[in-house]
Amino acid sequence: MGQGHGHGHVDTARAGSASGRYVRRLGAALAIGAAFMLLQFAVGFATSSLALISDASHMLTDVVGVAMALTAVLLARRSGPTHTRTFGLYRAEVLAALGNVLLLFGVAVYVTYEALARISEPPEVPGVPVLLAGLAGLAANLVAFFLLRSGAKESINMRGAYLEVLADLVGSVGVLISAVITLTTGWRYADPIIGVAIGLWVLPRAVSLARRTLRILFQHAPHGVDVAQLNKELGELDGVEDVHDLHVWTLTSGMEVASAHLTVGPDAESSEVLAAAQKLFATGYSIEHATLQIEARESARRCEELSW
Repeated sequence: MGQGHGHGHVDTARAGSASGRYVRRLGAALAIGAAFMLLQFAVGFATSSLALISDASHMLTDVVGVAMALTAVLLARRSGPTHTRTFGLYRAEVLAALGNVLLLFGVAVYVTYEALARISEPPEVPGVPVLLAGLAGLAANLVAFFLLRSGAKESINMRGAYLEVLADLVGSVGVLISAVITLTTGWRYADPIIGVAIGLWVLPRAVSLARRTLRILFQHAPHGVDVAQLNKELGELDGVEDVHDLHVWTLTSGMEVASAHLTVGPDAESSEVLAAAQKLFATGYSIEHATLQIEARESARRCEELSW
């Protein structure tokens, strides 16, 4: 008769403390971004500056993206696991990150299209208002950048918002370059060219974030976890005869989980095998939440009959 054993838990206290920091930082970044986005849009349309409109559009994705990230953190914080949502709403932040990716792609396509349409007849753009708005946007993005930088190392949701702010920070620098060129040389092509450059610069970063997000949604093994090696090491534990149904995936940022069936011999002590396997997951692979089932040979045969 097989015995099911679970071990580990999601550190809710640590997660709650982290989410509190995220809420404060995201809230501040949201307020700053919204204010300066409106300023840049107003000046951009008033001066017909595509570079500034491009930067304001990126800041719009910052605002929407940060708002989604904030909503995701609040949902995950207030809606814990239930009988129907056994993992709570932790995946909400991954969906928010995916939404950020779509926004980044959309803005890059729009700006590139507009810039190419203006290449044949670039409008005259006054440099001083664009320069001042670009400086204001740069200051706002620097503040948001430092607010979100530390959280980007811990949460893919925060990383999505951070990457958008980083992209907009570079965009603000592009706006300043465009304004300086316009003021010093009067060259009209500077604005649409910088606009295209801003649009294209963000694409590789969006692709990188998309890959990380989709790895989680498709429940691929986390980076750095060699599942074949893990399977081998589990099979080498004293008393283990076979390892099957081994799964390792990421629930959300910083929450790696695993499950496995371990077939043991008749003389093996199940509790000792379980303790050794738990230690291997925790110390060797930093996976604290591993659900392990210790099985006798008879129970293992039933697993072989499953079609998936």
